[in-house]
Amino acid sequence: MTEAWTHLAAAPWVAAIAFAIVFVGAVVQFSLGMGFGLTVAPVLALIDPVLVPFPALLMSFAVAAGGALRELHAVRWDAVVCAAGGRGLGAAIAAMLLGGIASAQGFSLVFGLLVLGAVALSVAGLRLGFTYRNLLGMGAVSGVMATITSVGAPPLAMVFQGQPPGEARPTLAAIFTFGTLFSIAGLWLGGFAGVRELWLALLLSPAALAGFFATRLLGGVLDTRYRALLLGVSGLAGLALVIRGLA
Repeated sequence: MTEAWTHLAAAPWVAAIAFAIVFVGAVVQFSLGMGFGLTVAPVLALIDPVLVPFPALLMSFAVAAGGALRELHAVRWDAVVCAAGGRGLGAAIAAMLLGGIASAQGFSLVFGLLVLGAVALSVAGLRLGFTYRNLLGMGAVSGVMATITSVGAPPLAMVFQGQPPGEARPTLAAIFTFGTLFSIAGLWLGGFAGVRELWLALLLSPAALAGFFATRLLGGVLDTRYRALLLGVSGLAGLALVIRGLA
């Protein structure tokens, strides 16, 4: 814990931004059932790469689990099993890909490109049929993206387009809960995370808890008015990461 606390205390302004962006990401996640990673990960990677992907994934697990438990009665468990299975496959592929990235610049480049891809998918609003095959396939793509960047919602959002929000929101949250566990396990077993990253996530978790309590006040407003702004910030952060990786 001391090492993690020292890391955050060394740059108070970075810690303040991290707390703020985690709060906003939690509001987005609890309001929509997705979006924590896309809101949080690009900015965290830009200001402090140590906070991604493992700490961001741990916080993503917590907020996804909270969202799923809040509406557990509406979860489509058949979809969860199929998509989470794909997430497990994707996590294994991502762990192997991470082993081939030899430098921080290379990681920044890959991270930024995946974030830009996630933003593009979100903006495009593409739809895929709600079938087990698509759930498995997009679950695998989501697993690769989430394990490397902690952003895994956009591929699965294409499958859930058109589904009733009251069913899609908790089902996606349950998929992300189990799928994130696969990503966390892959990073830990692959040697890409340790105790310091675990404590960093725990130290930032009060901001996510505050976002949970703020959801009822801010969720609807954020959904209708600020989605474009959030995607714009994520896209700019992804572009900056690509530039950093190429520099």
